[in-house]
Amino acid sequence: MLESIVVVGGGTSGWMTASYLSAAFGERISVTVVESARVGTIGVGEATFSTVRHFFEYLGLSEETWMPACNATYKLGIRFENWRAPGHHFYHPFERQRVVDGFTLPDWWLADGGATERFDKECFLVGTLCDTMRSPRHMDGALFEGDLTDRPAGRSTLAEQGTQFPYAYHFDAALLADFLRDYAVARGVLHVVDDVVHVARDERGWISHVATRGSGDLAGDLFVDCTGFRGLLINDALDEPFESYQDTLPNDSAVALRVPVDMEREGLRPCTTSTAQAAGWIWTIPLFGRVGTGYVYARDYCTPEEAERTLRRFVGPAADDLEANHIRMRIGRSRRSWVNNCVAVGLSSGFVEPLESTGIFFIQHAIEQLVKHFPDADWDPALRSAYNTLVNRCMDGVREFLVLHYYGAARADNEYWRDTKTRKIPDSLAERVEQWRTKLPHPESVYPHYHGFEAYSYVCMVLGLGGIPLKPSPALRMLDPSAAQREFRLLATQAEDLRRTLPSQYAYFAQFR
Repeated sequence: MLESIVVVGGGTSGWMTASYLSAAFGERISVTVVESARVGTIGVGEATFSTVRHFFEYLGLSEETWMPACNATYKLGIRFENWRAPGHHFYHPFERQRVVDGFTLPDWWLADGGATERFDKECFLVGTLCDTMRSPRHMDGALFEGDLTDRPAGRSTLAEQGTQFPYAYHFDAALLADFLRDYAVARGVLHVVDDVVHVARDERGWISHVATRGSGDLAGDLFVDCTGFRGLLINDALDEPFESYQDTLPNDSAVALRVPVDMEREGLRPCTTSTAQAAGWIWTIPLFGRVGTGYVYARDYCTPEEAERTLRRFVGPAADDLEANHIRMRIGRSRRSWVNNCVAVGLSSGFVEPLESTGIFFIQHAIEQLVKHFPDADWDPALRSAYNTLVNRCMDGVREFLVLHYYGAARADNEYWRDTKTRKIPDSLAERVEQWRTKLPHPESVYPHYHGFEAYSYVCMVLGLGGIPLKPSPALRMLDPSAAQREFRLLATQAEDLRRTLPSQYAYFAQFR
């Protein structure tokens, strides 16, 4: 039986890992986190999947406990601006499709001609809530979807996401790391603030201990690499190869700003915004009191100086005198995230650019699977193999979904965007796109392994991006549309009722301040 775990690196990935392991195993195993005081957190504001609620539930943390401490807000989806054409926007919501007579509302919408180009508001509720900056909860805390009953009692994991929960979160990554550090330390996790200067290996090539500058050697049975893009343990010490995704996802850099905003005056939009630019896109993540924003771009098309100027122009006068944080991203994944007695979690495992807010999701998926595949003293290699297969499939699936964003975007007004239509795409995606031209994505025609995205997400992208010609299902010409028309009217009525009755997101969170 394993007795000790050493987590190398703090930040979001290190403290999510340590807090989760302490919640899972309690005093049955010791957990140590060693982190350098000189290494900061990359994130300036993080966006997440709706599945992240399972992480907080597993730790026993209510929203009222952790959200105010992290300046957190609700995220109902992602707003894509200018990906199709200047001035156009659409939403990728946390909301599954309604089905009428065996066909989804987007199927019926496409068959009706899709004249408005606003499938997101005609087929889903969330678009209206985002446009009008509504909170998904009433002032008394009641969820706007009163019949949503899938919230499990007690601990739950990603596998228990029975229905699509309607929101995720935005939060300050540094504040969340601090909050989880305090949570973990209070539950017995040992916190060592020091620099790791050497990673020692035994005669088998397994890690025996890490040597620190001032705290001596830290030995353990299992080591978790949370050292970010550096991959100090998995790549440097264990020589595990890194497999790049740059051939299909060229964005390799970002520049970020923390922008103070008067949310009472400006409002608090309950979504992440992705705004297409000449060489990439700009994220906007509204927290309570400020906005995290950054330009993700490809250096083959844009210099860091040009990117920073673009971002400052985008933000406007509020960006004056703010310090910019330049980040070089490593896009791809380690060939294996678990090697010998070392498991890489977070950026050291892999990263597929932040376009769909997958960074925190990858961390959560990794630590859940680590607990589910946790070894004993025999170190059964089948557990490592199964873990690596699941992690690799997940990242490869997200890669495919993100490539679709660029390939499927109608925008083609410069070299960068024209190249997104001719750049190599995974063969499996090319085959799927051909299927989607005549039938919208469905569970049997999307990436088949778990990667966090469902068929409706693919539907939203191919309808919203506008670059892939689509044909409605011929069968719908033979069916009576009356029931579908009633459902469209019902959805519009429900959206208007929610717009009138739900509070603004700012008002909802201001009451707790």
